[in-house]
Parts: sequence; structure tokens; C-alpha cells
Amino acid sequence: MSASNPTSAGGPLLEGPHDPEHDPTAAYALEPEYVAALTARLVATSGRTVPVRSPLSGAPLAHVPQSSDEDVEEAFVRARRAQESWARTSLEERSAAMLRLHDLVLDRQDEIIDLIVWESGKARKHAFDEPLHVALTARYYARTAHEHLDTRRRLGVVPGLTRVEVNRVPKGVVGIISPWNYPFTMAICDGLPALLAGNAVVAKPDAQTMLSALLAAKLLEEAGFPRDLWQVVAGPGSAVGPAIIGRADYICFTGSTATGKRVAQGCAERLIGCSLELGGKNPMLVLRDANLEKAAEGAVRASFSNAGQLCVSMERLFVADQVYDRFMERFVARTEAMTLGATLEWGNDMGSLISQEQLDVVTHHVEEAVAKGARVLTGGRARPDLGPYFFEPTILEGVTPDMACFKDETFGPVISVYRFHDESDAVARANEGEFGLNAAIYSQDGTRARAMARHIKAGTVNINEAFGATFASVDAPMGGMRQSGLGRRQGSEGIHRYTESQSVATQRLIRFAPMLGMSDAAYAKVMTANLRLMKKLGRA
Repeated sequence: MSASNPTSAGGPLLEGPHDPEHDPTAAYALEPEYVAALTARLVATSGRTVPVRSPLSGAPLAHVPQSSDEDVEEAFVRARRAQESWARTSLEERSAAMLRLHDLVLDRQDEIIDLIVWESGKARKHAFDEPLHVALTARYYARTAHEHLDTRRRLGVVPGLTRVEVNRVPKGVVGIISPWNYPFTMAICDGLPALLAGNAVVAKPDAQTMLSALLAAKLLEEAGFPRDLWQVVAGPGSAVGPAIIGRADYICFTGSTATGKRVAQGCAERLIGCSLELGGKNPMLVLRDANLEKAAEGAVRASFSNAGQLCVSMERLFVADQVYDRFMERFVARTEAMTLGATLEWGNDMGSLISQEQLDVVTHHVEEAVAKGARVLTGGRARPDLGPYFFEPTILEGVTPDMACFKDETFGPVISVYRFHDESDAVARANEGEFGLNAAIYSQDGTRARAMARHIKAGTVNINEAFGATFASVDAPMGGMRQSGLGRRQGSEGIHRYTESQSVATQRLIRFAPMLGMSDAAYAKVMTANLRLMKKLGRA
């Protein structure tokens, strides 16, 4: 694996240099005015701040103000006030704001990517995925607004005399609790359909990546969304999370399964809905007829994109006996050719983990597996020479059920590889455990692979791709089965979750009771005959 030196190109949000002779990894810093403009979007009057440091070098980025319970209450008051008028705007007006956001995000992508890399430590090419996904989502929902939200006619009980319509009514104020691993897109993408449906949002991004989320909120305002429609609060999840759940009309949460269960319990107490995208231990299957070069390239992206800190990344790789040795030769070679670096430049294949906590989990999983007999085919060690939280992309062989990395989510650049002979056995092993978020199958027989996908317990399955085909196809739902979550983002399900369906029926001429002197018994006979007639006519 090659490494690039930690440098920065600077940019519109950076100032420097800052004594690089004594601290060469901190040659640039965020401009105080820039940070102030972002944190001004916070509802936070407690007077407390929390420092944020870049995982690239440990350099300080900002002191982020923290929100009190009173601040959360104020955020909801503002959001509800804004939502009342926003719900009366036309779909055309809302869609136009979405399309302006689309253009803004593409025009400002360099600024967005710089900030994402500074806050998350990921490689620039993986940070690029974020503005791309936001633009895709904004354009999709803007162009399909009427398809998802227009009032629809439904069958009435009496043909011609009962008119039934179904409206999509906004829920009100949606609470969004987003993670650090994709700090820009996860902070905003789930909220875009909520806004289009006529809701307001109160968002709590992860404390480690507040600035990227605040930039997203600022761009929403610049695109023409009312300022108070999207409120942002900051603070520990254990404090601010329950405060949001206690006030919201719906919750969208992305994060760990353990926390997701607590979110679901809080929502159940108030009888409000929630959608949860949670953990995964995602499998990839390389069948005997796979294109091995394509599969090896896909396995590298599947395992090591964003240093493995991706809910839909692969942590278990099942390879057919017939091609195992040839595939592994290619997979290991591609992994060892990766370029690692703590920079804002293009060219790195992998960046840093987010924190010491994440590095500790990855280190423990690898060291424990090796101590119990697993073999490291490549990688396997931390790289403090590159940055405080770097860990090499690692391939393990011989992982057994008594090892933590066998069943627990690592959420880092580590994948375990297993042989299989029988494809039905491979599917059964892929389905082991409690998770069911994403899976991938590599085969040159698309029909066979798609048939196999129906038997894999995962909310998304990619054929000859790791995760991008499903994640980027925003017309299709995306989410997890089993312990990987509830509900779906994207597509019609991704916007309908933020609405209540309201049926409105208009009855003409007749009533649902005896008329014109008819007895109850005669009325029952007439209605029974009517049911039999409707069946003969083929009516639903």
C-alpha cells in the first residue's frame, strides 16, 4: 500500500499557513468567519461549546455551541410556525426550491467536499459521493412530486355513486438524527422528501461532524427554503435525542442497532412513527462464473470505501471454491496497490477512520482474530505515520464464530473471506446472524443471480456491484430487514413515510341504510345481491 503525505490544497473556506514547521499536519485551518457563519444556524444558547478536531491530523476545527432542552423546545416552536405556512405552498414552489438546491450543491461541491474531508477524514473521492447523492435526491423528488403526493382516486363501494379520494397530508415536524460517516448526505437527504411533503425538520447531526450538516442547512436557506423550516440543534445524543423524540411527529434515525432500539421505544411510548436504518454485517458472494477482475475491483470498493465506515459496505466475502485462489490473488493485489493518505487532494483510495473509538474497535477485532488463529492476508495494523486514526485495509482468512469480527459489525476497513462449494450453502451462510441491510452477488449469469437475490435476507442486493447501484437508484426503496432497521428511504416509501394518508368519500343519491320504506331484512337482501353481482362483473 502506498501512502501520500498529509497536505492540503486550501480553498475558499481555509486560511493558512499555521506554523507548519512545528505542526506540518496543520498547515491550514478553517476560517473563523466561516465557522461562525455555519454555527449561527444552530439553536444553541446554553453557552457551552464542544471542540471538534479533524481526524486527518487532530488539528482543531471549531468549537460547536451546544443546545439545551429549552433550545430544542424553541427549535420546535419555530419549526411548527414555519410548517403551517409551508404546508400551504404549492408543489411547484417546493419543487423549484429542490431544483435550486440541486444546482447549488453541484456549484459548491468543492467547498462541500473540502469540509467533509476535514471533518470525517475520508478520501476525497468518497466525499464526492455525498454532494452527488444530495443532488440526485433533490432532483428526483422535485421531478416526481406530483406522482407521490397528488390526491388519488380510489374505488368507491357503489360504482358511480361513491367517490373516494386519498390525500397525502404532512405529519408536521420531523425529527432527523443523523450519523457521522456520511455527514453531508445523511444530514440532509432524508429530510428532502420530508420538506417536499410539506413538513418542517428539526435535525440533530452527530457531534463529530456538525459543520458539514450546518453547511447543508445553510444551502437549503440559500436555495429558497424558509429559514425556520429546517432547525439544527447540537448536543449529546443521550440528552438531545430524547428531547427531539418527545416533541416530533415522526423520527428518522440512522445509526447503530442498539441506539435504534432505544429510539423505537421512545417513539412507541408516544405512538409516533419512525424509520430506522441500522447496522449490518453485509455479505458479498463471488460465484464460480464471476468475472474475477470485476469482482476483485468491486470487493475493494465494497470493503474499503470510506475506510469501511459505510452501513452498506461488505464485511463478509464468500468465494466459490472453483475460483477462490485466482480471485484472492487479484483481490489482495488490488488491496495492496491502494493509496492511503490524509489529504484534501484527489488520488487517495482510502482515508482515515473517524476517531480513536473507531480505531480501537477495528484494532480489537483484528488482534483478537489473529490471536485465535485467523490469518492476515494483507494489512492488519494501524498507521499513525499517516494520521492518528489510520488503519490499513485488511483481509482476514480463517475467521471462526468465536471471534468478534465474525458476527459483530466492525465498521472499519476489515473483511473476512470464506470458501464455499455449494451455492445454497453460501446463501444460508450469508443469511446467518441478525442483520439484513445490503448484499452483493457477482456472476455473469444475471438471471441466476437475480433469482438467488430473492433468497438473501437483505433490504438491497446488488448484482455485479457492491452498493452503488441500489443506493444511487433513488426511485427504488433502500433499507434493512431484521436487526438492520425499519422502513425505507428513497422512492415512494421514502416520502410517504412523512405523510398521513387521508381518505375522503363523497356519497351521492343513496344512503347506507333502508330507503323508501324498505325493511331491514329487505335491505340486507338487496345488499347481498349487490355483492354477488359485483363479483360476477369482476369488480374488486
